[in-house]
Amino acid sequence: MLDVTFYRDGRDRVSGVLARGHADFADHGEDIVCAAVSAILQAARLGLEAHIGPKLEAQMRSGALKLRWPAALRDLESVRAIVTTAELAIERIALRYPAHVRLQHRRVARVMGGGACERVTNLADRRRRHDV
Repeated sequence: MLDVTFYRDGRDRVSGVLARGHADFADHGEDIVCAAVSAILQAARLGLEAHIGPKLEAQMRSGALKLRWPAALRDLESVRAIVTTAELAIERIALRYPAHVRLQHRRVARVMGGGACERVTNLADRRRRHDV
């Protein structure tokens, strides 16, 4: 299963993306589902690097990609457009291939004392909120 998580801050702005695992739709090198998700997230990474440069925190290893950017850049129109497009594309793939791709949303909010708390929202919950 390929898990893709989009993180949102307390102002509902996407603050990062984490993808890990493998889709296991087909053999390595022939897995179109994994290739599609990888291409979308790599394109997002390239776009973010072009618009915010070294302020993008990017970590990549086999089977995992993590992207994060500072709060001060989350309102930039270019950042929002890149991230929203990637999120929509991954959502479509997850809906089409639910046995292979799981999309989650986590809200990370600052609480008193400087700690952070997370709330996980799965795709079905998110769609219900937007369908009303």
